[in-house]
Amino acid sequence: MTRLALTAWSAVTPYGVGSEPFRAGVTAGRTALTALDRATHPGPFTHGAVIPDFSAATYVGKKGTRTMDRETAIAVTAVGRLIAQCGTGLTDRPEDVGLVLGTGSGSVQSIMDFTRDSLTGERPYHVDPARFPGTVMNRATGQSAIRHGIKGPNTTVAGGALTGLLALAYAGRLYRGGHCARVLCGAAEEYSTQRAWLEWHGRGEDGRTTPLGEGGAVFLAEPPDAARAAGRAPLAHVLATRFRACATPDGVRQAVADCVRDAFKTADVTPAAVRVVAPLGTGGALAEQERFALGDVLGTAQPEWVRVSALLGDTSAAATGLQLAAVLAAAGPQGLGPGEAALVTGVDRDGTVGCALLGG
Repeated sequence: MTRLALTAWSAVTPYGVGSEPFRAGVTAGRTALTALDRATHPGPFTHGAVIPDFSAATYVGKKGTRTMDRETAIAVTAVGRLIAQCGTGLTDRPEDVGLVLGTGSGSVQSIMDFTRDSLTGERPYHVDPARFPGTVMNRATGQSAIRHGIKGPNTTVAGGALTGLLALAYAGRLYRGGHCARVLCGAAEEYSTQRAWLEWHGRGEDGRTTPLGEGGAVFLAEPPDAARAAGRAPLAHVLATRFRACATPDGVRQAVADCVRDAFKTADVTPAAVRVVAPLGTGGALAEQERFALGDVLGTAQPEWVRVSALLGDTSAAATGLQLAAVLAAAGPQGLGPGEAALVTGVDRDGTVGCALLGG
């Protein structure tokens, strides 16, 4: 079956709302990490990267957003921007459009706030029922589909730092299975005090120096012929996605190398063809193992390296989605050229590794 092409993308990040602020920030290597307002963002981290002046009411609209959590607002905004960029024709046949969005645990803030209210209220059931939908993992995906009229397969994926790559792989399976004609896929993550404390306690001492970020990225994946018929040129073709698990940190280097070599073999691509590489690289021993693995595989090749985590911090579930957006940003408005490739890799602290190989 024809490989899917990424033909459009949108991002909502600390650089601003839309793909162009993200492109400008990433290509300039400009950090979005700043000192956090401790009154607004109390918690263990003093620095982070948050989307400036962002709210559901401002970017989604005041109607029906009183109880919309931040992660859902980021996802709905990113999907809306992508559809607006492509034109209303994208959803003329809404049942043919699939949507796959990645998340960490849904909105951690909504889950913990709702749980706290049930414990501290006069009665356990004295909670605001309008806030309950924000506690379920598929809230962002469902709201994105409802608000933008997408009626095809609707899937939520959660896979830690690899979520963006897993969403891309799942989107490909939906298409190859004949469930939709094109797919919107991506991932989103919010910054909240609750998430900050969970990350702080979950990382351990060696991971607490990396500040947190937030954001989301969404891509349109469709067959190249269908894209051209709609007036869209492929920016990159999805050549391969690969995933593995390793039981100990010592196995990360080999697991990453095996993933990348397998992707190269499947797509018949050589390391010399790789124009852009975007590793996860959120710091610590795992990032070092990831870097060693890429050195093992790429050898003497000299691609451009894009390190999103150094600019945006640890964006958790949105990380590899933003890495995908970064390689498209680095490739420029025309995308990857013939014979060029881009590589995205990730390592999650729970022991999973993965990569995506894109080609022109």
